[in-house]
Amino acid sequence: MMNKPIIVITMGEPGGIGADICLDIPLINNFTLIIIGDLQLLKNRALLLNKPRVFRQIQMNEIIAKTASANSNEILVLHVDCPILDTVGALYSQNAAYVLQLLDIAANLCEKGVASAMVTAPISKEIINKAGYKFSGHTEYLAEKFACKKVVMMLANPLMKVTLLTTHLPLKDVAAEITRDNIEQTLHIIVEFFRVYYKIDNPRIGICGLNPHAGEGGYLGMEEVEIINPEIKKWQDMGYNISGAYPADTIFNSLNDFDVILAMYHDQGLPVLKYADFDNGINITLGLPILRVSVDHGTALSLAGTGLARGDSLIYAINQAMRLTNC
Repeated sequence: MMNKPIIVITMGEPGGIGADICLDIPLINNFTLIIIGDLQLLKNRALLLNKPRVFRQIQMNEIIAKTASANSNEILVLHVDCPILDTVGALYSQNAAYVLQLLDIAANLCEKGVASAMVTAPISKEIINKAGYKFSGHTEYLAEKFACKKVVMMLANPLMKVTLLTTHLPLKDVAAEITRDNIEQTLHIIVEFFRVYYKIDNPRIGICGLNPHAGEGGYLGMEEVEIINPEIKKWQDMGYNISGAYPADTIFNSLNDFDVILAMYHDQGLPVLKYADFDNGINITLGLPILRVSVDHGTALSLAGTGLARGDSLIYAINQAMRLTNC
């Protein structure tokens, strides 16, 4: 019998809704889904939410040998001790190292080729930093772990895909990062990801301007005239389906014209995507040597343990991870 490909799922911040939504993962016939996290924490949350599931703790050697297989209604868990379990709706700095350990385990399994992809539940940047770790997000953490000079954040839902030239930066620092070199590296990563994972050799990429009305010919800013448009022209001359710079307030009316949109900064592209379909939003990190897909929402501490958290984003992330593994 051929071993099924494995997708590992990190449970995320213990005080948030990570455990809640992990209880909603479906049984997949052609993949093995494995949650990485504290088994007792997951059991406690299932009891609190009155969501009876059958859990089975598996060992690392079962994962490496790819012999783990779930039965009906069974959730497989690779247990990792969480220091403070009674965390519903609250953050504890003592759990920060545990949260990062989950990421390391999942990433290492993917790097070794044991797992085909990792799917991540939400974490709290705030509490990890308060615990003494310099941490600005999953994307940057994994980029540093794999010594990637550049990675690209892509948010997606069933309606659109949006990539970001800059990610978790204060708005005052964004303009300095709008460089031809940054755009070039970003486009290379996007094109390669679409070639490998979506089997699209020359994706249609629409690029947003930085300024209102894409700079209005220089009247509202020179970044488009001096940086963005010349780089777009260079790629067009090489035969790529790249166009812009478009005003960010109108480009999303032309979604059918593009496979992906490149926004200049975080809150230029993501409000539109999240408004269009928040529940099914996901985050994919482009440029890593592994495949990482995430939910596109936060820890939602106020919803933890209430039964109001929805697992749509996690389920969509798992489905897209399976699709993108090309297994």
